[in-house]
Amino acid sequence: MIALGVMTVGLSYAAVPLYRIFCQAYSYGGTTGQAEADESISNMKAIKSRPIKIRFNADVASSMQWNFKPQQTDITVVPGETALAFYTARNPTQKHVTGISTYNVIPFEAGQYFNKIQCFCFEEQQLNPQEQVDMPVFFYIDPEFIEDPRMEFVDEIILSYTFFEAKEGMKLPVPSYVKN
Repeated sequence: MIALGVMTVGLSYAAVPLYRIFCQAYSYGGTTGQAEADESISNMKAIKSRPIKIRFNADVASSMQWNFKPQQTDITVVPGETALAFYTARNPTQKHVTGISTYNVIPFEAGQYFNKIQCFCFEEQQLNPQEQVDMPVFFYIDPEFIEDPRMEFVDEIILSYTFFEAKEGMKLPVPSYVKN
């Protein structure tokens, strides 16, 4: 019984990183791919006949004291072409605040085609009192998007970020696919 109890506690701690790995592998829950800026990206063929509107959303957890918003409400991209967007975070308090963000893509099925080259997600961001920063998201939609029958009527994708306050000393295990 003790071994069963220890195993149950161990599995509950492992559930979050395992769930992240599962979501990334199967694009479940709107997770996106992570891409390296290499030659294959510069050799992609842009599909000009299939424009997609990317809408940007920003939220903060109820305990987070930052102001956080996208600098643009939306942009139009085509599969196979890179795009750059910015979010702005501001610490309106009189103390240092460290935040960490998570993200998702809606519709969830589009996440497997949404590839981020550079992103501020899963990295701690410390802002000094009254400090404001611009944070880039460099991404592309995989050209295979147009070959997926589930994406036939998808002409809009929402990229949503949520910032949480990072607690001192707390280290979340970040899966290797998220690290640059």
